[in-house]
Amino acid sequence: MINKDHITDNDGITNFDELEGKKVRKTSLSRKSNLLEMEGVNYEVQDVDKPNLFREFFEYVEVPKVGFNFRTSPYDMPEEILITDSTFRDGQQSREPYTTKQIVDIFKLISRLSGPKGIIRQTEFFTYSDRDKEAIHACQDLGLEFPQITTWIRAKKEDFKIVKEMGVKETGILTSCSDYHIFYKLGMTRKQAMEHYLSVVYDAFEAGIMPRCHLEDITRADFYGFVVPFVRAVQEMADEAGMPAKIRLCDTMGFGVPYPGVAMPRSVAGIIYGLKQYAGVPSEMLEWHGHNDFYKAVVNAATAWLYGCGAVNCTIFGIGERTGNIPTEAMVFEYAQLKGTLNGMDTTAITELARFYEHQIGYTLPAQTPFAGANFNVTRAGIHADGLLKNEEIYNIFDTGKFLDRPPLVNINQNSGAAGVAHWLNTSYGLKGEKQVDKHSPVVKYVKEWIDSEYASGRVAEIGASEIYNKVNEFTQQ
Repeated sequence: MINKDHITDNDGITNFDELEGKKVRKTSLSRKSNLLEMEGVNYEVQDVDKPNLFREFFEYVEVPKVGFNFRTSPYDMPEEILITDSTFRDGQQSREPYTTKQIVDIFKLISRLSGPKGIIRQTEFFTYSDRDKEAIHACQDLGLEFPQITTWIRAKKEDFKIVKEMGVKETGILTSCSDYHIFYKLGMTRKQAMEHYLSVVYDAFEAGIMPRCHLEDITRADFYGFVVPFVRAVQEMADEAGMPAKIRLCDTMGFGVPYPGVAMPRSVAGIIYGLKQYAGVPSEMLEWHGHNDFYKAVVNAATAWLYGCGAVNCTIFGIGERTGNIPTEAMVFEYAQLKGTLNGMDTTAITELARFYEHQIGYTLPAQTPFAGANFNVTRAGIHADGLLKNEEIYNIFDTGKFLDRPPLVNINQNSGAAGVAHWLNTSYGLKGEKQVDKHSPVVKYVKEWIDSEYASGRVAEIGASEIYNKVNEFTQQ
């Protein structure tokens, strides 16, 4: 079942030639760079007696440290980069489960956001309960091409039968890879963990299902002593099965660092480069899954793309465990910035998703949430409003009216000034061209004088939209 040559008790490294009694690394001409490159080293699992907890970085009683070794990797962004979704799996682990109808409605909006080319290529589901299975069937019945449905299962043989019966072609399998998990959670040695994981991967291939190995806690794992030999063994098993295997790189605690020259295991670039170079994983089979514990979820995901990872795994609005996941909407616009195109993605679906979460689920995003929060393109300062009135490009990140169906707004308070009132009236009433008002218009003066009197009388709350509409009606009826 398992090729035992993948497992050894030493730190042996192979792929050397003998030259004059000395070991010399092999070289070969790369078709990609047209240069002679050192061939990948065959790292073998190091079955240590004690866990390597990388105390030089993770003391626990101190803030984690970022160490540098100044080894850099080349940019190698794939021609096709994709987004995958975990809204219905990881995104449900920190909140009450969605109803089947809510899942179907969100699924349809994700499909619309994904566009005809399926930039949001897949979304994954649990398969534990009858509710999970009902949701999968309901989404399958929609007949939508994207996102493709995948699952996440326990590392148990009987779970593959469930996946197979549901007509799902790919499933995630938890393969925790740091010694924190192997020794303390699983109570195994590295050798035992590797044997267990490979047996489960074998079961997936036997069932005709593409395995997706979730390398939990990779940014605290012994990369060359466990991760590379395990992934290389998976790749060899995939070759024998004639079926690909995906590798999901899980930055479970958000320890990944995007800076060039960072030492392993925290280097995002080093992890991607190492798995491509030493484990032979093609870009399209690599997927980054990050958390936001240190506010690096988005930049780490973009870094993964830049260094050769084919997909980044996200959730809508970043909802997920602890500090959350990589926000899907963030990577949509990161994609557009890196590729120079949205490639057919319908970004107005982001605004509809925000409204759906608020009105149908009862979840209101923090007002400052980029692209989706109530105030993300709203200004309060009068000097900013004056700039928006003259040219909205001065204080708006892009044409938010076009891409998100949300033109820039100004909240009205004691600091808004006449320019703020004018901008609010133009936006709220859809006034264009010659119909626009400016800060010298009589209606603006009328509303502004009323606002000043309100705050002069001791008001502290912002002015509501209905109040301004009433004052405009008063003015027009004079």
